[in-house]
Amino acid sequence: MTDSKNGRFAPSPTGTLHLGNLRTALLAWLFARSVGARFELRIEDLDPQRSRLRHEARQRVDLEAIGIDWDSEAPRQSSRAGRYREAVDKLVADGRTYECWCSRTDVRTAAEAPHGMLPAGFYPGTCRELTMAQRATRERAAGRPPVLRLDARAETVGFEDALHGHFESVVDDLVLWRSDGVAAYNLAVVVDDCDRGIREVVRGDDLLEATPRQLMLARLLGLREPTYAHVPLVLGADGRRLSKRHGSVTLGDRARLGESAAEAVGWMARSLGLAQRGEAVSAGDLVDRLSPSRLPRQATVFEAA
Repeated sequence: MTDSKNGRFAPSPTGTLHLGNLRTALLAWLFARSVGARFELRIEDLDPQRSRLRHEARQRVDLEAIGIDWDSEAPRQSSRAGRYREAVDKLVADGRTYECWCSRTDVRTAAEAPHGMLPAGFYPGTCRELTMAQRATRERAAGRPPVLRLDARAETVGFEDALHGHFESVVDDLVLWRSDGVAAYNLAVVVDDCDRGIREVVRGDDLLEATPRQLMLARLLGLREPTYAHVPLVLGADGRRLSKRHGSVTLGDRARLGESAAEAVGWMARSLGLAQRGEAVSAGDLVDRLSPSRLPRQATVFEAA
């Protein structure tokens, strides 16, 4: 196997995967398998309040049901706090962080105000330039530990996406370390992908705008950058991202309507232009059919029964 396109699927065990999640997982698997690369499953359980072992177990069963296998499993994110802290400490030592005591309301209010070169909606770095006295006042008033933010310096980061072409954006002062002592998502995934040798990240295009942030972190940490392919989402009839509010959208739901996992794979394949109407296909049948350049760029609407 080649390591040039090693891939992964990294669900959060906070609920059952729906057909949109499973279609993204199938695409990530096909991108890796079509070039003979390894594929890994990673459990992203950074949210201890919502993560459940029963959800993880159901996710594994559903992934296997649609024909996805994996060569290895990454350690759970909940077991990697020390590695994330090591990465944060480097950014602190390099002068690229600052403490922030702003509440969610403070952040929202600050983001709504005009602030120079930053795009609308960005946190403007309210806590970045505080004096020692102001920091002490903020800490007493907050009554909780601060978050740690990246000092992104309003830098623009761009990259080439396999489906979207060139994309770039200004990076905001994102949170790196939460006030509850847990690493933030953007930091964790960057460290995990590098440490596990993931060379190509295939995920939903709702994460396209997060990628410049993650690339900046990789560069500041001196980590190898993966390539990216952001694939279209599945939407409900109301145009919003597919979720349980849209009805029968999981494999279990479809089974209760008399639809098999194989039929669900057939729908996924047709929606991606990888199979003809009425054609029965398995995940394995699709490996030689994948052509990233021919994948749709627009979201698919799923009409749940």
